[in-house]
Amino acid sequence: MYNTIMTITIDKAGRVVIPKSLREALHISPGDSLQVDSSAEAITLRPIQETAALRKENGFWVYRTGRRADISIPELIDEDRARRGGQGGR
Repeated sequence: MYNTIMTITIDKAGRVVIPKSLREALHISPGDSLQVDSSAEAITLRPIQETAALRKENGFWVYRTGRRADISIPELIDEDRARRGGQGGR
């Protein structure tokens, strides 16, 4: 788990920048969605986890779910297709 305290500044448009070290630690990339929770004294941002085992990043397919690493990419693709009801196999 990644715990830290940081100070960030809100710009005139109401935006904040999540520091690079935190984005990398939480695997947050441009285009990812965050859930915003608020209370009287706090704002919490949570990454919305994708359900897809594979996702395209910078033109490459990347496996990022934390599941087993002892499986080949073609097997992962077949598993994902089968999970979504598509045709598996090559």
